[in-house]
Amino acid sequence: MQATLIDTHAHLYSSKFDSDRKEMIQRALAAGVRKMYLPNIDSESIEAMLELEAAFPEHCFAMMGLHPCSVTADYERELAVVEKYLSERTWAGVGETGIDLYWDKTFFREQQIAFARQIEWAKDLDLPIIIHSRESNEECLELVKAGQDGRLRGIFHCFSGSLEQAQRMVDLGFLLGIGGTVTYPKSELPAVLKQVPLENIVLETDAPYLPPVPHRGKRNESAYVRLVAEMISEIKVLPISTVLQVTSANAARVFPV
Repeated sequence: MQATLIDTHAHLYSSKFDSDRKEMIQRALAAGVRKMYLPNIDSESIEAMLELEAAFPEHCFAMMGLHPCSVTADYERELAVVEKYLSERTWAGVGETGIDLYWDKTFFREQQIAFARQIEWAKDLDLPIIIHSRESNEECLELVKAGQDGRLRGIFHCFSGSLEQAQRMVDLGFLLGIGGTVTYPKSELPAVLKQVPLENIVLETDAPYLPPVPHRGKRNESAYVRLVAEMISEIKVLPISTVLQVTSANAARVFPV
């Protein structure tokens, strides 16, 4: 496989790119990023996401889901929108979904229900599911384990757990999405990733959020996924070409053609 980069998680339709979106995509392509996967947030983000996919159909691939931070009292209405869109065309995946206990625990039960529903849709449609598990690795693992019947696959996006949690995620058939936080000086990820086989890792940016060093504090973009690959190369003492080859093969394995 050609040693190219794949950004498995980037919100490139965000308004933060409104002033230079085309140029940002071109910078990513120039950096060797050939595919950028776009996770949905909620009903408000769909139009912009689909416009970007239509503008770069060979490089940008949309996913459909409801972000846990958008789960509120009217989550059923939002889920109905997701279900409608899932039924109308082929998507790259279901997500981003999951549970977020960092910002607000008010709708924890509703987040669990919404996540479980999207797990079932992912299985029924034979699509990978993209999991947001901020401060909720255990809660997400519990629902994934309950739903795993051999049909469930996907990515634990922005992985930040322990080695034991990483192993459980891998045992459940999931890959670990690694982004810019691995480059942060106080990050505990390098110590964990030293013991995680490269075959269980994919690269991501979560752009425009969580930019890697030396861009921390600024806007993230897909071109910077190379900096994540370089850090993983350093952590695992492997050639950068090997990191690109294996992580791209991993992404190709989890996403539909």
